[in-house]
Amino acid sequence: MNCNDHHHNEKFTRRDFLTKTSLGLGALTLGSLINPTPALGNFNSNNLRENLNLPHFPAKAKRIIYLFQSGAPSHLDIFDYKPLLKKMHGKEIPDSVRGEQRLTGMTAGQASFPLVSSIFNFKQHGKSGIWMSDLMPHTSKIVDELCFIKSMYTEEINHDPAVTFLQTGSNLPGRPSMGSWVSYGLGSDNKNLPEFVVLVTKNKSGQPLYARSWGNGFLPSKYQGVQFRSGKDAVLYLENPPGVTGDIRKEQLDYLKKLEDENYNDIGDPEILSRMSQYEMAYRMQTSVPEVMDVSNEPDYIFDMYGEDSKNPGTFAANCLLARKLVEKDVKFIQLYHQGWDQHGNLNNDIKIQCKETDQASAALIKDLKQRGLLEDTLVIWGGEFGRTSYTQGSIDSTSYGRDHHPRCFTIFMAGAGVKKGITYGATDEFGYNLTEDPVHVHDFQATIMHLLGIDHERLTFKHQGRRYRLTDVHGHVVKNILS
Repeated sequence: MNCNDHHHNEKFTRRDFLTKTSLGLGALTLGSLINPTPALGNFNSNNLRENLNLPHFPAKAKRIIYLFQSGAPSHLDIFDYKPLLKKMHGKEIPDSVRGEQRLTGMTAGQASFPLVSSIFNFKQHGKSGIWMSDLMPHTSKIVDELCFIKSMYTEEINHDPAVTFLQTGSNLPGRPSMGSWVSYGLGSDNKNLPEFVVLVTKNKSGQPLYARSWGNGFLPSKYQGVQFRSGKDAVLYLENPPGVTGDIRKEQLDYLKKLEDENYNDIGDPEILSRMSQYEMAYRMQTSVPEVMDVSNEPDYIFDMYGEDSKNPGTFAANCLLARKLVEKDVKFIQLYHQGWDQHGNLNNDIKIQCKETDQASAALIKDLKQRGLLEDTLVIWGGEFGRTSYTQGSIDSTSYGRDHHPRCFTIFMAGAGVKKGITYGATDEFGYNLTEDPVHVHDFQATIMHLLGIDHERLTFKHQGRRYRLTDVHGHVVKNILS
């Protein structure tokens, strides 16, 4: 007789396991009281969680606000001052500078690659003397609060894989987003709101945004970002259908939970628990979401600080104000998306529009967090998926010229918890085309963000299809020189 036959034939549920262990639920309860950290690692092949003792070390940031500028802002027109481009305006970019670097199909067929200088004036600002153009007058006033990384680079030259890479650590769809990893690893400090909230500027065109940018990938679905919208229904399908009262809804959920518990005991699929937790969260959000979306009690000086657009729900400015409110409610990861930065033509006009829509509100958010004592443990990030070329796309004699995609270098800035103030890290050459100092790869950037949250990026993993995955794949180094 095979000694394993009994185990193969007997139905052995999770409840049986807990009942038959020596201490059962009492041991688990005691463990949760001693260490109440909401996320303790990852599901192994048996979908049991391994205790990774998160956070791995004291965190400097409790939460993240990521102001993602979709389409790739031109670093050469806003942040990276290159006087040589004025001297060489209209002249061919040297072959020694361009080298054998990959080009997009939009400019690879150009007969020439003339350099084009920015028409915008650059000045030094603050005690730190950081250079910025006059496109961002409000942000220029707070440069001493900011940490600029001017040596970011990526391998992706087209928008969709570049955005996917920056948000998920892979250029291929299907991996969990950064916010989902944070949600999975650290859990929630507010049980009535999602850990990961997404706000997208309304009525913006440009490169399309896909929900996978804030998706959970192969993580349980409870960790995906929840999009809050302007208008009557901030979260789709949250409200009860006509004729269904709150009491009826609660009764439905109670019965549904009984059914799901039975399903889980029979099948053991953790996605059943994720689905149930989402139903319960939706029920609680029926009260919490309208409350956080209501800005009617904000004083006039706050609207003045964020700008006139902040009174118009769904604008970037209004979303920045909501981000501050979500921070006050201890939401862990808040991601704003603002489209329209993909300026292959008509750059001089269109970039003015983009900066006007984002400059004042971005600066106001940082100032507002600081005056409330929230910047000390909140990290704010501003930037896109890659940079733009120092040579022109289209005829340089045209008023509608633009700049093509450029993965070799771009600029982001950060402010708040854990990063140094008033510094510039890394540098590009005098053409703004190649890196010359302290390169920061996308995976380095991701590793640094996780570090600020108290997470060792190499240890927060999830086993999927026989392999352990992490946000930074098998790469990434923490950029320690920008840490305070």
